[in-house]
Amino acid sequence: MPAMDNGPLGLTGPVVHKDPTTAILYEHALRHDPAAALADSGALVALSGEKTGRSPGDKRIVREAQSENDIWWGPVNRALTGEAFAALRQQAVGHLDRAERVYVVDGWAGADAGSRVAVRVICERPYHALFMRNMLIMPDAGGQPGFDTPDVTIINAGRHPADTGIDGVDSPTSIALSFARGELVILGTEYAGEMKKGVFTLMNHLMPARGILSMHCSANASVDGQVSLFFGLSGTGKTTLSADPRRRLIGDDEHCWSDQGIANIEGGCYAKVIDLSPEAEPQISAAIRFGAVLENVVRDPDTGAIDYSDDRITQNTRCAYPIEHVDNAQLPGVGGHPRDIILLTCDAFSVLPPVSRLTAEQAMYHSISGYTAKVAGTEMGVTEPQATFSACFGAPFLVRHPAVYARMLAERIEQTGSRVWMINTGWTGGPYGIGRRIPLGYTRAMIDAIHDNALESVGFWTDPVFGLSVPDHCPGVPNEVLDPMSGWPSRRGYLEAAAELAALFHQNFAAYADVADAAVQAAGPASAEHIQRETAEPQPASAAK
Repeated sequence: MPAMDNGPLGLTGPVVHKDPTTAILYEHALRHDPAAALADSGALVALSGEKTGRSPGDKRIVREAQSENDIWWGPVNRALTGEAFAALRQQAVGHLDRAERVYVVDGWAGADAGSRVAVRVICERPYHALFMRNMLIMPDAGGQPGFDTPDVTIINAGRHPADTGIDGVDSPTSIALSFARGELVILGTEYAGEMKKGVFTLMNHLMPARGILSMHCSANASVDGQVSLFFGLSGTGKTTLSADPRRRLIGDDEHCWSDQGIANIEGGCYAKVIDLSPEAEPQISAAIRFGAVLENVVRDPDTGAIDYSDDRITQNTRCAYPIEHVDNAQLPGVGGHPRDIILLTCDAFSVLPPVSRLTAEQAMYHSISGYTAKVAGTEMGVTEPQATFSACFGAPFLVRHPAVYARMLAERIEQTGSRVWMINTGWTGGPYGIGRRIPLGYTRAMIDAIHDNALESVGFWTDPVFGLSVPDHCPGVPNEVLDPMSGWPSRRGYLEAAAELAALFHQNFAAYADVADAAVQAAGPASAEHIQRETAEPQPASAAK
């Protein structure tokens, strides 16, 4: 990327605050942002305005000769012309030039040298600057050098709507990325998560070219260095389950896997805090203090106390905090090759087992499939769980074809011998509206059993629909919970729901059949004919145990 002007983007109108400290950003937010306030914990409270979640349908990537053949074009990556990008950029720069003040934050994405990318953020709101101070790796805190010229620049003019008269722009919200220019331009949304996921999208383009797998997962490690990865979409438990007081947190959302091992992409955590309680999530609760940003929560104006159960603004209430706020954070955020890989799915059908072990072929099948439910609030318009398939548990952020990442994952698993598990953090005893969410305490007990090797000495039975190996016992979990059928009123009702989900799996995977070999395709759910035979059988499916 060419060197920038002495003033960022050539801005001459605003006062530019370069790399302001956390204290200065607090001061500016409370002085200049009418919606900003202090929580009684010391965290900064901010509102993102109309947009309280990501807008994936408004993301565009510029079609450029250097990258055109590498991009997975389609609904996830919609093309934008260079001329349209230039017009959007002009809008954004013009808006920032009219602002009273602008903030510039320089930081790194990537905790080790092999995955390191220099990122510059230029924004109008102090809370956005503090958010990215938390989410990037700060040179002064991460032991990494500073830089003069960034690899990537985020131009956040989210208060200004995009011009829908520009070719390819069909909404006042626009998130436009040019790989050739190394720029991300944001208009029409003040939701801070767009900046975070914009960086991740960029890493998903750059890292495979370096032979490094970029992953939408959290990671932690035992005291003796045994690493675990947790794959899953927002709301499935990546942040919560990786925040384990017995283990060291490497990172909560985005990582790279190189020949050397695991490296965090970020310098902080972005946790959902709806219904947060110190008892259930002590590490996250303790991290919400001075320096953290609480987004779209409801605050008592008299006491500053936060009501984490109040969802009147959104169910997607969030907190961004530096990873240093976690007492047992692993700094720098690097670790060895993972012993355990855990695929998290929030099954709204209530038919997948709460815990199961996967073969290598099943791991690739379910990685490509990325089944879960979109949880309320994580995207605009989602108000209750919706069954969805998101390739590699992060399709909205993938740039290359999902098969690229799935094959790299399969190669890493084969090279390192990592064990692969699936954990269902969704519903039990019936689908959404009938059953209940699997208790967090049970899910934590399953994770502990994996880490403690407690499942190595128990028996397993094969799920009749999905072919997964299910343990017949897990310490801390009632045996009947392990069988997803046991809580249903009838065997037939369970199998009919399972058949519906299996059909969705087959329908979704048909798009990837040409990039998966026969063994991987066979690792999916049973056929409709097989499930019909099971429905006719009188004995319970768990009789095989």
